[in-house]
Amino acid sequence: MVPHLRTTLTGELSEIEQKMLASTPMIERWFRMEWQEHTPPFYSSVDLRNAGFKLAPVDTNLYPCGFNNLAEEMYPLATQAAMAAVEKYCPDAKNLLIIPERRSLNPFYLQNVAKLSKILRLTGLNVRLGSWADDLTTPCEIKLPSGESLTLEPLERNGRRITLDGGRFDPCTILLNNNLSDGQPNILQNIKEQILLPPLHAGWTTRRKSVHLKAYDEVVKKFAKFIDMDPWLLNPFHAQTSGFDANTKANEEELTHHVEAVFKKVNKKYKEYGISNKPFLVIKSNARDCDHHLMTVHSVEDIKKLNFKQFHKIADANQSMGLDAHELLIQEGVPTTETWAEKTAEPVVYMIDRYVVGGFYRINAQRGANESLYSKDMSFEPLSFVKESERHADDLGTLHNRFYPYGVVGRLAMLAASLELEKTDPNPDNQIS
Repeated sequence: MVPHLRTTLTGELSEIEQKMLASTPMIERWFRMEWQEHTPPFYSSVDLRNAGFKLAPVDTNLYPCGFNNLAEEMYPLATQAAMAAVEKYCPDAKNLLIIPERRSLNPFYLQNVAKLSKILRLTGLNVRLGSWADDLTTPCEIKLPSGESLTLEPLERNGRRITLDGGRFDPCTILLNNNLSDGQPNILQNIKEQILLPPLHAGWTTRRKSVHLKAYDEVVKKFAKFIDMDPWLLNPFHAQTSGFDANTKANEEELTHHVEAVFKKVNKKYKEYGISNKPFLVIKSNARDCDHHLMTVHSVEDIKKLNFKQFHKIADANQSMGLDAHELLIQEGVPTTETWAEKTAEPVVYMIDRYVVGGFYRINAQRGANESLYSKDMSFEPLSFVKESERHADDLGTLHNRFYPYGVVGRLAMLAASLELEKTDPNPDNQIS
């Protein structure tokens, strides 16, 4: 089930909320049956957009780095879920190694690592941190603003195993909190005697957003049929192009064709549901996690007016990783109706194994409802449990778990990630059943 957490929503339930809350027993059974066939990622997070008429994921992260943004009261849930996840891969686990981003000095990210370490230590595991950074040759203590400290140690390769401290720390499970945007290091290649989570092919060196979205199409189509719902209400339309060149404008016709096709489908749905909003599309990289480099278009004509500096930013980011500079994803934009203290907000759902363990709001006073909230101006507000004393009988909205639909859509995206990893696994025989 999904914890009953606060949301910014009040008043009458939307049709999507009503449908999901009325179908809770069916939905939970559906998920149980799906997890008999698929293995969830060790952990994941999903950014959502609630437009009122539509509730959909806009990003699925397999290396979540915002555990410090969860409410403190969520940690028992997270610990229980982490224990179930670890036991699935290594029932007799004693030691666990976390590999964070290489020598990151971002204090917010490091607090995330500290919280993640805390969750895993509460499961009874010995947890240590390691890095393959070339300039790390001895253990390095990092002080955090909270007063805590982290010790980062150099990784060692002993045959087919990764160890620390001259082999004295030998983990059965290695947890990556590094999305491999800098590539797959040699030291992590061909590990056969330990469990690496997520697997290497989940990193942005090889991962493509379009593959995930196609898996999500498959999941949502099946789910929506099961509960008798239009899948579009939970799923943005999308397309991809790989030949556009911002310098020469080569294949601009292909890009324009895809934009026109997606707009046509969105406009048809808006007309079907009587939606007065003006639709928009988002163009972003298909090949890495860089949603701060994206463009918004409101018509096909906007393609000819685009600021091509943005295209160059996407291309440069891709080329720095040795990726196709021209892999673009065109995705239906989903506005957010939610605000926090009159600031634009969007919910983020956090999961460990197949369980929702909490969430928070990403907030940005400098961005509008149709814009990405990911920028230096963003902030976060943790979502805590709704207390019985806070539920008022005269407010229909607070009588229900309004976070539940967010948890459902988050788990649909997580299930899609499971299919995605299965389909892209270079060694499918190694999958955990």
